[in-house]
Amino acid sequence: MASPRAAGKYVVGMPMWMWVTRSTSSYGPATATATAGGVTVTATAHVAAIRWDMGDGTTVTCNGPGPPYTADRGKSPSPDCGHRYERSAADQPDGRYQGTATATWTVPALGDGGEFTETRQTAFTAAVGEVQVLN
Repeated sequence: MASPRAAGKYVVGMPMWMWVTRSTSSYGPATATATAGGVTVTATAHVAAIRWDMGDGTTVTCNGPGPPYTADRGKSPSPDCGHRYERSAADQPDGRYQGTATATWTVPALGDGGEFTETRQTAFTAAVGEVQVLN
């Protein structure tokens, strides 16, 4: 998971982009082969979706790894994996929302068209504050 970053500071109302840095262990595809009793089976797993519990009572489900944020995107929202916090985390432990990203991995089953699923969770924190402008 590349965002939200623990060292990052986020602002109420500003778009937050969430994404996963793709690798075989973080997003797939991951392939493994096993042999038993003269039978060899190869299975390939991949992430079908990531459910982000943002720590503020909302969840966001992303069906892909999410595009990484780059500075040239400015204040635009993520096209497919983003969130906006609506209130500060000042009342949360350490002034941070405590969230989790849950990846659902799928492995197609042999021959019957079904699939196996496995979930993996990663915790994150997000320091979210307010910016107040005086006129």
